[in-house]
Amino acid sequence: MSPANIDDTSSPLGTGAARPLTRKELRAREKSLNTAGQDAVPPQAYETLDVPPAPAAPPAAPSPAADSTYAPLPVAGDVPAAPEAPPSIQEEQPAAAAFGSGDPAESVPVVSGHDDGAHPFDVLRDGNGTRLDAAHHEPVPHQAGEAHDDGLQLGDNLHHDEGLQHDFPAHDFPEDVHGDHAYDPAGYHDDVAHHDAVHGLLPAPSATQEVKRPSKKVRRRRRLLALFLTLAVFVTAVAVGAQFLKPLLGGGKPSDFPGPGTGEVQVKVQSGEGTRSVATELESQRVVANADTFLQAFHASGGTLSPGDYTFKTEMKNADAVNVLLGKDKTKVIYFALSAGLRIGESLQAISEGSGISMQQLQALSNQPAQFGLPAKAKNLEGYLAPGEYRFPLGTPAKDILQALVKATTDELVSQGITDPAKQYEVVTVASIVQAEGGQADYGDVAGAIYNRLKPNDQTGGFLQVDSTVTYGLGTRSFNFTDEQRKDKSNPYNTYANPGLPPGPIGSPGKTAIDAAAKPKANDYLFWVTVNLDTKETKFAKTLAEHNTYVEQYNAWCQANPGRCT
Repeated sequence: MSPANIDDTSSPLGTGAARPLTRKELRAREKSLNTAGQDAVPPQAYETLDVPPAPAAPPAAPSPAADSTYAPLPVAGDVPAAPEAPPSIQEEQPAAAAFGSGDPAESVPVVSGHDDGAHPFDVLRDGNGTRLDAAHHEPVPHQAGEAHDDGLQLGDNLHHDEGLQHDFPAHDFPEDVHGDHAYDPAGYHDDVAHHDAVHGLLPAPSATQEVKRPSKKVRRRRRLLALFLTLAVFVTAVAVGAQFLKPLLGGGKPSDFPGPGTGEVQVKVQSGEGTRSVATELESQRVVANADTFLQAFHASGGTLSPGDYTFKTEMKNADAVNVLLGKDKTKVIYFALSAGLRIGESLQAISEGSGISMQQLQALSNQPAQFGLPAKAKNLEGYLAPGEYRFPLGTPAKDILQALVKATTDELVSQGITDPAKQYEVVTVASIVQAEGGQADYGDVAGAIYNRLKPNDQTGGFLQVDSTVTYGLGTRSFNFTDEQRKDKSNPYNTYANPGLPPGPIGSPGKTAIDAAAKPKANDYLFWVTVNLDTKETKFAKTLAEHNTYVEQYNAWCQANPGRCT
């Protein structure tokens, strides 16, 4: 500390002491002198917006020993009353006025709550940085150790009590009267906490603010959730990648065989069996490589599945296997189709065309029904050649072909509980009439009415009286025959002239007709007639009179549709 700033009346040395006061002691003494140990309101109170209550008594007068060079301490009357609203901490001044522009008339702005004149503790300087006396604005020479930079005094205290002047080295910046550190361009900070409550730039924190961390339980849940999501994404990625890599790695089934295949595989398609079941069987027999792709090819063909025995090869192309099921591969198999209601001659003709077997050979076999298990009453295989689509390997003998068709019919009779060959023959005969007469009518009602006519009654007298049997005996398909033909007993199939059933079946009945004849529906009907050949509407009657009214309806329809009833 420069000796020039120490005099006898303001020496910082204690009485009779040789050591100087420390910085902390100097600050404490300055604060004590500023308030003179009373409750007077210091200027800082206005600047920190903290207004203490008015003092009970004026502060003590300053010591007369104070150097006249410094302005006296303010008395109680110099302290203004607390304003209703906090005054502006510092009036905004141009930068040139704050730091000096070189004009002696300009001075450093006063940092104070007063705006009615110079504060007695303000230190003013001219434009050259020379300090002026606070009371008389007289230049005061710089003391040793003072630092200045164009009017900015970093080492001066702005306020002093009892004329005490303290100068510090330029690198050691004392605390000003507001409790703030002077600006330190070198980045130096005192060990005292830095506050800027006077200027209001940074509010003094009342307590240390701590950011609350989530609890351990919450953090554990977050970690588990993150782990679960990561695992789910990983599993999904593996599953998706496996689907793309399966064809490349050969893990999946091939979509098709290259064909054409080898060997022979026999596959039987049951009546009513679905395409999915057949496709699965073909895949299990290694006929096709993939049931799904085979189904796609089959449905794309637009064909329908028919029951029968089919001959395939192992490892066929899907397209070739589809052609076998649709009968388009006729060069490799024997294929033919029989419709329900066909007569024996029509059925044998279709078999001949599909197999290449001559009609003479087929007719010779048909005229020997006993070797196929039919009773002695049977004259041929009429009624036993079951309708359906058939495929046989090339070179299949004609007898084997006919035997397969007869077996299909007898198997159906056995499934209905008809095992006796004679009874089977009777049921097949009734079923053939039901097939020819039924049309769209309920086959069970037609079968019941036929059995009712065979019983003694006062309406038919035991005669069936059906046109389909007469035309079969005549070898025609037309129901228009003369009265003479109706009365001709020489026709064994004329059920108008001959009582009971005809000598045998009049065509090949289908499964529905066989089932109806095996288990007829119980009713009181004796007559039936189809009144509309387009809709196949059939009406039943219990008496001949009622039946005749329905016959008139049929005749009216025939007149309205010429050529349809011939």
